[in-house]
Amino acid sequence: MSRLTIAQARLRMDDPHNCTDMNDVLTVLEAIYDALVRRDPVAGYAPALATSWEVSDDASIWLFHLRENVQFHDGTPLTAEAVIACLVRMARPDMGVTLGAPGVYAQYLAGAIFEAPTGMSVRISLAEPLADLLDLLVYGYIAAPSCLENPIKTPIGTGPYVFEHADATAIQVSANPDHYDGHPAHDAITWLKIASAAGRLTALAEGHADVANTLPFEAEAPGARTGTYLSPTAVIYLFNSARGPLKDRRIRRALNLAIDRQRLIADVLDGAGAPLHGLSSSAHMGYVPGDHFAYNHDEARALLDDAGVADGLTLDVDYPTSLPDEAEALTEAVAGQLASLNVHLRIRRHENREAYAHMVRLSEIGDMCVFDSSPLSTFRVLYEKIDSRVGGSWWQGYSNTKVEALIDRARRTPDSAARAAIFRDCNRLLTEDPPWLFLYNHLCTIGLHGDHPGWAMRRDGVLDVRALPRNLGGTYGKNGQGVYAR
Repeated sequence: MSRLTIAQARLRMDDPHNCTDMNDVLTVLEAIYDALVRRDPVAGYAPALATSWEVSDDASIWLFHLRENVQFHDGTPLTAEAVIACLVRMARPDMGVTLGAPGVYAQYLAGAIFEAPTGMSVRISLAEPLADLLDLLVYGYIAAPSCLENPIKTPIGTGPYVFEHADATAIQVSANPDHYDGHPAHDAITWLKIASAAGRLTALAEGHADVANTLPFEAEAPGARTGTYLSPTAVIYLFNSARGPLKDRRIRRALNLAIDRQRLIADVLDGAGAPLHGLSSSAHMGYVPGDHFAYNHDEARALLDDAGVADGLTLDVDYPTSLPDEAEALTEAVAGQLASLNVHLRIRRHENREAYAHMVRLSEIGDMCVFDSSPLSTFRVLYEKIDSRVGGSWWQGYSNTKVEALIDRARRTPDSAARAAIFRDCNRLLTEDPPWLFLYNHLCTIGLHGDHPGWAMRRDGVLDVRALPRNLGGTYGKNGQGVYAR
């Protein structure tokens, strides 16, 4: 039997209606479940459980036409009622949990009316227009009604692979021969947890893994093809714009100009990063290319002088010990660069990452804190972190009425080209008046056994097992160490 083996750093089954940016979790969920739509490298979104959809002119009403003759892995048919049950579950304020903060999806789906005009169509009437609804639904996995009480224990979807087993070291799935796309490329998949990047590289090199993700940067392995991809998650410092010195836009802009991002990436990541010069990465809708915050010591100094802090400034800075894992080294490197401008950091270290997230959510940070911005949805970033009228989970007091007017326009603009232009205007305004210290995106390395020149990682940085080459994988048996080997 052709069994594909994937080595990755983290391994867990998660609730399909939680909100996560962990690519190691999403790759498993996307093997077991389908969503209404899927990501497409050309068109943005492509049919999945919905074969087509229609949206009202103001993006407040969406109608999805479901694929006929689809069954869940337990044999029950896909119906509009089953889809609605999952959407209602996603919209609950206790669901959509990320880093201990629930209700991520409820921010957009609360108050929505879910209806079934026919047995195979679903209409969503939103309380507020949302032109970027597909950015939510692409991760809105449809689970069988029979498993909704505990989908972590018994994950049942319609996806190309059927859940078989999970423990602390491995997750196993087998092919769903009745999937609407046909029999998947591989008969079975095992994900292996190998905590160290070096260990994953060894597994790839020795043939114990067909795919190994998040390898040492630009690593090579005999008999394998390796390559790098951009993680769309941005590493940043959130500025406290509600109180203290960073209420002043001149100081916020000065700090952005005072950082040499390339040197920072070299010192902290050994080169495994791409400089971030604005709100979003090159993978995001509305990205504006350009070196908007090129290192400029003189301009940074002039802005600090103009703000009246030429004699020195001390900032209270919080950082966690993980997510990002380099947060401590990053903070030391940033402190070193800012010291030349007589800006000093008073540093506070936090061991508990979930408690740290709650502290940020409650706006209890000092003057700035290490954080990330993970949604690939540009609208979600703006809505949850920038819009002062919302005061979202990660908002820290920033306000920009021009940006907020653009956010209102974007949510009512279904045309993707027009909406991208609105987001570009947002990005330009936010480089003039930065809400964060923009730093970098990680560059990650992945390896596939054999030579697969046409393959590329998906734009969101999630390993899509459906798109892996058909000629990848071998016949495996389990050895005495619990590792699948040829």
